[in-house]
Amino acid sequence: MMNPWQCDWPAPAKLNLFLHVVGRRADGYHLLQTVFRFLDFGDSLSFAPRNDDRILLATPLPGVPPEQDLTVRAARLLRQAAGIRQGVEIRLAKRLPLGGGLGGGSSDAATVLLALNRLWGTKLSSAQLQQIGLELGADVPIFIHGHAAFAEGVGERFVDVDLPPAWYLVLAPPVTVPTAEIFGAPDLRRDAPVMNAADWRPGMGGNDLEPVACRLYPEVARHLAWLRQFGPAQMSGSGACVFTAFATPDAAHAAYAGLPPGMQGFVAHGLDRSPALDACP
Repeated sequence: MMNPWQCDWPAPAKLNLFLHVVGRRADGYHLLQTVFRFLDFGDSLSFAPRNDDRILLATPLPGVPPEQDLTVRAARLLRQAAGIRQGVEIRLAKRLPLGGGLGGGSSDAATVLLALNRLWGTKLSSAQLQQIGLELGADVPIFIHGHAAFAEGVGERFVDVDLPPAWYLVLAPPVTVPTAEIFGAPDLRRDAPVMNAADWRPGMGGNDLEPVACRLYPEVARHLAWLRQFGPAQMSGSGACVFTAFATPDAAHAAYAGLPPGMQGFVAHGLDRSPALDACP
C-alpha cells in the first residue's frame, strides 16, 4: 500500500450538462437545477506534513492571496471542524482555467477536504465534509459526493445518474468570467420550469447563464459557434468554457485537430465517478 502522503490527489473538472435557474431565495442565492459530470482531466494536489501548525500553499496562484485561496481555506475549516492543530504544506498543479466554469477551485477545495480527512485521520463522513465544503462554494459538495448527479437547491442536493459514454471537446475562451457578474445580470432568466429529476434525459435542457455570458463576452459566443458545426454545444457553469460531446474518442480528437489558430482546449472522457474518491489506494 502506498504511503498516502506520497500520493498525487486528483481534482477533476466538471461539466454542467444543463443548468437552469428556477428561482431565487430571500438571501439572494439562486435556485438551480443541473446535472454534473466529471472529466478525466483536471488539477492535482500533493501534501506534506509539517512540524508546526502552519497551513502553507507552496504554489500560490498569481493574483490570489494565499489567505483567500480555497485550498488554504478548506484545510483551515477541516482543522477547525475536527478540533486538531496539525500543519500541512499543499502543492497544487493547476491545469484548469480560472473563471472557466469547470469547477477548478471548488474541485481543488474538495480534494483538500477528502485528502486531509484521510491524512489527518479526522474520520469525518462525506455528509460532514460536504457541509464544510458548502461554506466554501456551492460547487464544492458535488466533488465530495463524487458521483454524477442531478443537483438542486443551490447545487447541494443530489440524485445520482448514470450517463452514456461520451468524450468531450472542451474549449477555453481567453477570458475570465466572474460568476457574480453573470448571476447579477438583470437579463438573466430566473424562472425556468422546475424539472423532476427522474424525468431528465441526456440532451434535455440548456444553460440559462449562456445568453448573458455571450452578450458580455463575445469570445464565448465565437467559440460556441465554432463548436456547433459538430452538434449541440453549450457553456459549462457560468463560463467561459464551452463543450460538445462525441460518441468516440477518435471523433473528439479529430475535431480538436481542426481547432482554428488561437483557440485552445482539450479532449476528456466523461466520468460518472470522481477519481478523487479512489486516489491513493
